[in-house]
Amino acid sequence: MLPVFSVLHVLLSAALVGLILMHSGRDAGMGGMGFTPQSQGGTHIVERNLTRVTIVVGVLFFLNTILLFRLLK
Repeated sequence: MLPVFSVLHVLLSAALVGLILMHSGRDAGMGGMGFTPQSQGGTHIVERNLTRVTIVVGVLFFLNTILLFRLLK
């Protein structure tokens, strides 16, 4: 079981790094590409969805870290 969660941890960490690098300031990254109309709040729909996906992957990474710690203990 440990190898499965170890591989999952590597995949989650790579995905998290990639997602975080996609975020950047107002005029760069996914939010600054301008291929989606702005919403009422001034942020792009793509940027909000990217934030949601990043949060979900971050929570999964955190839970997998706790699980690996418990398995190695």
